This record gives sequence, C-alpha cells and structure tokens, in this order.
Amino acid sequence: MASLLSLNVGLPKNVSWQGRTVYTGVWKRPVQGSRLVRRLNVDGDGQGDLKGHGGEQRAVLVYQLDSYRHWQDHFGWDAIEYGQFGENFTVDGLPDDEVCIGDRYRIGEAEFEVSQPRVTCFRVGMRLGEPRLPALLVSHHRPGFYMRVIGEGEVQAGDEIVRTRVGPHAITVADIDALLYLPDRDRTMLVAALDIPALSPGWQQSFRELLAASDGGPTAAVPPIGVEPGWPGFRRMRVTKIVSENATVDSVYLTSDDGQALPSSRAGQYLAIRATAAGDPAPVRSYSLSSRPDGTSYRISVKREPHGVVSGYLHSKLRPGALLDVAAPRGEFVLTDEPNPALLISAGIGVTPVLAMLYELAGAQTSREVWWIHVTRDAAQHSFADEAHRLLQSLPHAHECVFFTAPGADLAPSVLPGRPTPAALAALGLPTDASAYVCGPASFMTDIGAALGTLGIRTDHVHTELFAALPAVNPGIVDVKVVPPHPPAGAAGTGPQITFSRSGLTVRWSDQQNSLLELAEACDVPTRWSCRTGVCHTCVTPILSGAIDYDPEPLELPANSEALVCCARPRTDIVLDL
Repeated sequence: MASLLSLNVGLPKNVSWQGRTVYTGVWKRPVQGSRLVRRLNVDGDGQGDLKGHGGEQRAVLVYQLDSYRHWQDHFGWDAIEYGQFGENFTVDGLPDDEVCIGDRYRIGEAEFEVSQPRVTCFRVGMRLGEPRLPALLVSHHRPGFYMRVIGEGEVQAGDEIVRTRVGPHAITVADIDALLYLPDRDRTMLVAALDIPALSPGWQQSFRELLAASDGGPTAAVPPIGVEPGWPGFRRMRVTKIVSENATVDSVYLTSDDGQALPSSRAGQYLAIRATAAGDPAPVRSYSLSSRPDGTSYRISVKREPHGVVSGYLHSKLRPGALLDVAAPRGEFVLTDEPNPALLISAGIGVTPVLAMLYELAGAQTSREVWWIHVTRDAAQHSFADEAHRLLQSLPHAHECVFFTAPGADLAPSVLPGRPTPAALAALGLPTDASAYVCGPASFMTDIGAALGTLGIRTDHVHTELFAALPAVNPGIVDVKVVPPHPPAGAAGTGPQITFSRSGLTVRWSDQQNSLLELAEACDVPTRWSCRTGVCHTCVTPILSGAIDYDPEPLELPANSEALVCCARPRTDIVLDL
C-alpha cells in the first residue's frame, strides 16, 4: 500500500542565481499535522511561475522515496530532506513507470487525478545544485508528476494512498514524459494520449503539434524534424535588377550565381543576407520574400532605415550584377493551406511577407475569403498598391482595405483615415473563423492581436512575424533589464566569430561561457530558455551558417539547421537567427 511520507509546502521567494534574481516556490519544507488541499494548492504553499507550474492542472507535485534513493546512489548524496525536489507530496510507492495519466487516488479526505509529468525546467537543478538534473529526470524516467484536486480535503503525513480509478489507455507518467521529450515517438501512443481527458491542456496541445508534424499535414505549424532549408549556410547569389518601389523601398531580385534552379519557399518566409561589403565583420540582416518564387529568382523588398548599415548599403551602393551571400528561405510565419478565411494584415514594410502570401493565394486561384488590410502613412508611402490591387481583383472573394495615418491624406474608395482600431476593425465585419497573418512593428502586432481577440478570432489563429530580436522567455527571472545588445564585459574572446543576426551583433567566442546561451546572455541578446539542459527545446534557434558541438548532448537533437543554444558550443564561426 502506498503512503504519504511527507507533506511539504513553501511560498515563492526571490533567490539569487548566476547574478540574477529568480522568483520561485521550489523551496519546500515538511510540515507537521494536517493541511487542507484546495483546488489550486495546499494551504501554505504557492508557485512562483504560474505559466509552467501551479493552477488547477498542477495543484500538487508528487515525488517518490524510491527516486530519492536512486539519486542518492547516482550523485553520492548522504542525507535526504523531503521536499528537495520541489514536491508537495513525498510518497512511498506510486512509481512513474506504474502510475498512469488519469489515475485517481484518495489521500486522507481529498481525492486527486494525475494530470501530467513534472514540467522540466531549470529550477529543480538550481535547488539541488545539479544544473543537469532536468535532463536526467527525463533520461532516467523519474520526473515525478502533478495531480489536480478532484475533491478538497485535509491530508497529512502517514495517510494511506488508495487508487480509486485507472486512467484510460494505461499510459504511464514515464511513458508520457518520454513521448514529449525523447525521440522515436510512437504515433499510436500519441493518438492514445490525446484521448485521455485528464491530460492537461498544455501537454495535449504539444502532442497535437507533434502529431501534425509527424503527418506533415497542413496543420503542422513548422516543417517536421528532418526537413531542412534549401541549402546549408550561405551561397552566392547575383543581383539581376533593383526596382524602386517608392522613395524609401527598393526591391532586389536575386538569382543563383551557378545557374541552378532555386528551391521553392513557403509564402511568408525570409532570406538572411550577409553583406560582406557593408562592414567588417560582415553584418547579417533578414528580409522577407515579397513575391511568389518562380523557380529562377527571389525578390526581397528593403526599406532604407535612417541608421541601417545593411539597408543603407543595399540602397546606395548595390548594383545589378553584384554578388550577395544568401541563406536559404526559412521561417515559421507561413501561410497554411486551410479553407477558412485569411486575413492579411500589415503595417509599413511589414507588407512584404503577406504580399507573398497574396501571390500564393492568387496563383492557386483560391476560393477562400481573403481580406487585405494594410496601414501606411499616405499614397506616397503605399508600396505595392497597384500590385496588391491587381492580385486581389483576380480572387473571387477578396476584400481590400487600406488605412492612411497622415492627416489630410487623399483617400481612394478603399482607403480609410487613421488606424485600424478595434472599432474600425469591427466595422469591417471580419469573419470570426478566420486565420490572421500580421506583420509590422511589435506594438502594431500586439494591438492588432488584441483587437482581433475582442472580435472573437481565436488567439491560436493569429500568426505574427517579427524580424527584431524575439521577446525573451526567461521563466522566473524578475530583475530583467532591457539593454541594447553589446559585446560581453571583459577581455574579447579569441574563438570562433558568433553573429546574432536579429540583434545586429558579432563577437568572438570565449571559454568563459559554457554555452551559446550564456554568451547571448552576457551580450544582453534576448534569449528563450527553460530547462537549460537540452530537454525542452524552448531555446531552439535556427543556425544560418556554421557548426556546433553539444555538452551535454540533448535528449533529442533538433534539425541540422537548428541549435539548442542552452547546451551548444561553436565548432566554427556561427551565424544565429537570434
């Protein structure tokens, strides 16, 4: 008979870690007597990061005495202090390879349902001084698990644990954990996992995405692992012509320098350009493809920025016949093949990727309802106006609406004054079952996303593109300072050259850092991470060129064109889409 050995609680607190402050509730301590377990947690307990921990789906974390003993042997630890793994319930019994998702248990006066394995993140390693522990929990199949509270009640150490129901399909906690984090997934098990009502919504969504990717179907958000860009690194491409679209935007047409056909791209993808003549080290910038590829050429359209090193070079010095280093089309902001209405929404030069989408829809003579909504200053700044209008006229169910923000601008019949406020969008009568593709300044995309939400369009149907550094994902970090990217403090490194293309920064690698993630952090380049040990893939980053090594080796390798920067080190010069 399984039993509750220790009841552990702890409120979130600020903890110093690697020169930063983490707000975390991972420090738990045993308590005497009984405590009331409520829907959200045990009385006296709390979680610091409610995105990854806590909430009704993760009210109580369970870890087993047998796993404590396993880690004692593995690390040579002497003492056991219950709660060290951040668990609320330290139990004798209930091993991860026997407990199933959807199992229900009565403990004391309360009843619980197993909802998911532990969320793999860096805090448990921080708590125990073993930074690789998040990966080891998965590879050793000992994650522990969360339970939701089905019936509230008092519990205390010494209570027996009685199973009252077995979950459907009998998929264990260890199996579910491996299904998400380890390679060689069983598709049949993925389907079965999605048929377990008790599995938390976040894990269900992850499994739906994995299933879609394995099928390679239109619902896949990104190409499945193994689908690589059209060529590795950079290749030489020749400029065939340059067309001025208006006073600030030029279109550059590129063909293969070796006469070979160009790989196709997906509408919405971008090219990374390395302009060797624009500076030393050569700066790298990304520009959306602005038309449908024809197999022989690509087109990018570049706005000249006041202090833009690369855009200034492309506008003032680039000539037809010149050679540029170009990385293959890539990017996840792509038009998906669905029957529902498509909203193509852009501001300024953000028009380029949605224009490519419009080309694809027109080329396919789609029967979808298509809405073209663009925001610009006035007619003089309205790039591709005639081009877009011609494409829209070729579609049977197209709607065109342009907003001019300059006061007193001349307005054609399809042009409205001002900006696309929630009220203005509501007046258009947009279909609520649409998928929206939004590109423009970050604030514009945020405002449009919120406005579409008020109209009833689902959040997961709103897709956005951003060429600046992506918003950071640093769970639990509370003393975040927004600082422009810069070389790391101290003596310059002497190793391979590392280029953070979105941040416009190139520095030399130094062995003072243990990973590319640590180098990015030292440069205040916005980063995304959670486990920091190659498990969760939150930090996955496209590699535009170069080669890496891993330490530790990830549990599942990403595609060859990507890196898990939390555990990657450069073998050669690297260009990262970061």
